Amino acid sequence: MKKFFLTSVIFMLYIFSMSLFFIPHKENKVILGIEQADDYVELLSGKRLGLLTNQTGVDRNLRSSVDILNEKYQLTAIFVPEHGFYGAVAAGERLGDNIFEDSPIFSLYGDMRRPTSEMLDQIDVLCVDLQDIGTRHYTYVSTMAYAMEACAAAGKQVIIFDRPNPLGGKMEGPVLKPEFKSFIGLYEVPLRHGLTIGEYAKFINEKYEINSNLYVIPMKGWHRNMFWQDTGLLWVTTSPLIPTAETAFLYAATGVCGDTGLSVGEATSKPFYYVGAPYVDEILLTSILNKLHLEGLLFRQAAFTPRWGKYEGDLVKGVEIYLLDKRDVNLPQLGYLLLSTIKTLYPEDFLLAWREYGGVYKVGIALGEDSFSKGEEPAEVFARWDKECADFAEIVKPYLLYR
Repeated sequence: MKKFFLTSVIFMLYIFSMSLFFIPHKENKVILGIEQADDYVELLSGKRLGLLTNQTGVDRNLRSSVDILNEKYQLTAIFVPEHGFYGAVAAGERLGDNIFEDSPIFSLYGDMRRPTSEMLDQIDVLCVDLQDIGTRHYTYVSTMAYAMEACAAAGKQVIIFDRPNPLGGKMEGPVLKPEFKSFIGLYEVPLRHGLTIGEYAKFINEKYEINSNLYVIPMKGWHRNMFWQDTGLLWVTTSPLIPTAETAFLYAATGVCGDTGLSVGEATSKPFYYVGAPYVDEILLTSILNKLHLEGLLFRQAAFTPRWGKYEGDLVKGVEIYLLDKRDVNLPQLGYLLLSTIKTLYPEDFLLAWREYGGVYKVGIALGEDSFSKGEEPAEVFARWDKECADFAEIVKPYLLYR
């Protein structure tokens, strides 16, 4: 009996010790800038605070940065970028001003993209808490930049509550060429820029001589090799077509494709996962793309019917993109290969949309250069992009806050 008991105890201890190997290690939690507001009381207390934010401005428990600042400080005005305070307004739609509780909400999208002197008269400090998605052709950092310029002119301090780049710190794709500057790309940074919103602000503030009185409240625990799923944070839809962090990842590849005659599934349940057009042979396209053996990717033949917008109600055929390993995927190169492959297969059907007021093709505005509209070969383009990103990584080093 004793022998049986001793054997049982040893067996249970063995099972317990082995189970330790299978208990997942607790993730390193990222502490956001907004979660450290009380460590910077001297910057915030006794000041009339403005806050540039939207639905993404939350802490890890989804508590709004508006509520966080209102609790202990004096929040006197709210400023919102494209898509509005709740992120519910479709891309490109005009916004109006509003009121939230006792604070006026000023729209910085549409006819008025910069805070006016009358708006800034209501504040002493402009705080910024916005979740960027790591792709140059996304307007939140442009709104931040315009606000920084206005605050510099008005003598108002700017405080950035920093947030993760959901794509990590990797830099890929073309660096914007000056002649392609627009609201979806104001500065000469790579398409996948690899910066947090705080690092982006520090870089443009000095490099482009905005000269704002800028202070960045950094995160704790964030590293450049982290994707969103590594942060321990909950994802909040950043805009109507970016419902998940994985969507944000794919947007860096297929977002450019949407500025041609191709559909990227915007009006489906999986925006930016699809690329296609009614004239595409989905079986042929899928076969060709899979034979490229692109690292971290697989393609599935797909068909979908957009509910609105481009090809509304039509059967669109093409591919769905599957991410096997995000760390292996070069996102801008994927977008360029999708475009060039479909254009090669269907030269008579493929369309490039012209941007009248800029005098260039729309795909060039998103891409930041005219390599695709000129028909440059992918291998030649990608070699140049790699060199541009390597040069940019050296330029931006002094402004990086994280390893």
